[in-house]
Amino acid sequence: MEATNSMPNFAVLQLSGCSGCEVSLLNSNEWVDKYDLLYMPLVITTQKIPTEIETLIITGGVRNEEDEYNLRKAAASAKRVVAVGTCAISGGVANLGDRDEVRQLFNQDLKRHNLPSLLPKCHPVDKFVEVDLYLPGCPPTPELFMAALTSPEDFNPGIIVCAECGRKKLGDMKPKHLTGFQTAVDMPDICLVNQGFLCVGTSTRGGCRALCTIPGHPCVGCRGPSDLLIEKESGVWLESIKRTFGRMTEVPEEELDAALTSPQLSLFLFQFADYEGEGIKPRNKNKVL
Repeated sequence: MEATNSMPNFAVLQLSGCSGCEVSLLNSNEWVDKYDLLYMPLVITTQKIPTEIETLIITGGVRNEEDEYNLRKAAASAKRVVAVGTCAISGGVANLGDRDEVRQLFNQDLKRHNLPSLLPKCHPVDKFVEVDLYLPGCPPTPELFMAALTSPEDFNPGIIVCAECGRKKLGDMKPKHLTGFQTAVDMPDICLVNQGFLCVGTSTRGGCRALCTIPGHPCVGCRGPSDLLIEKESGVWLESIKRTFGRMTEVPEEELDAALTSPQLSLFLFQFADYEGEGIKPRNKNKVL
């Protein structure tokens, strides 16, 4: 499929993911009259990947051989490649289940037919192709999608989530233990850390407009580390979070360690640095929106 008019075009390549990023894109309509959407299996009935793509948006991780094939083919036809969301950047939920016993259970069912062969693990897309821009989030907000497509001059993301949240940090309110994610009544103007919530917005990159923390849900870090931390190993991000809690709370260190490495946060807290040691260089912060 080729572009049908003189408008700039883009395509959305869906790999192994949940389609949440696509839904977020569809929740915005600013692009409708400005861009020609060439390919997006969620809304366009075609399996033929276009050959002339100006901007290729990739969602989902590389979980099987078909993902890898489609990724290489589409990226070769694109002038600009944008990796969108946690799955494309760090493997996402599928990567959490990369265990030998899971693959054995999957492959021993002889009733399964014509399934792509699973790769040993779920890979980020930049293991296979060069990425021009990273757009983290689970999913990125519609505004962030528009910023990735149009690069508006007036778009000014916050350095960290706290810069966009606006809740007050109190020096005399130090909880002794963590509060469950959904077990306390939120005080609307007070920092969630002061209230005992495990909120990691102090170290997470802004741009989401604090969509979670303003109504009272703690930040889980889906936008990845801030520019101060993004080119460093994952342990540095964890230490930054722990220093914040050491300053603002009296939560025991062992309680905080257990919470930070729990499944609740493990999907996000190792983004960008979780593939260190596999020959992948740290992502350049200048390529992350």
